[in-house]
Amino acid sequence: MRIDRIRNVFCTSIILTAAALTAAPATAQTPYDGLWNVTIVTKSGSCEASAHYPLTVTDGKVSAPGADVSGHVGREGTVKVSIGAAYANGQLSGNSGSGKWNGASGGVPCSGRWEASRQ
Repeated sequence: MRIDRIRNVFCTSIILTAAALTAAPATAQTPYDGLWNVTIVTKSGSCEASAHYPLTVTDGKVSAPGADVSGHVGREGTVKVSIGAAYANGQLSGNSGSGKWNGASGGVPCSGRWEASRQ
């Protein structure tokens, strides 16, 4: 009788734990997660006049396949990112955003603006 009771309590606790883990969200999504199309425009310096990049935000972290990208987007939309030797900051709101960037090309400083839209 006592062994049956212990087994029932043990089995019940395993079932409740499994149910709780299944109900928990798999990721901690942020409001800005998703695929973003980013356009950069050079305003000063000898960097490329403009360029387009697809960037992904996952759990607030910014990434791009095959690119040296790191940074994050805060829950309030604040952007801080580095792409190679360039740095960008700005603000996302809803499905769009903009900001400024600076970097260098061949040792010559460059800077400009960026705009983003969510796909």
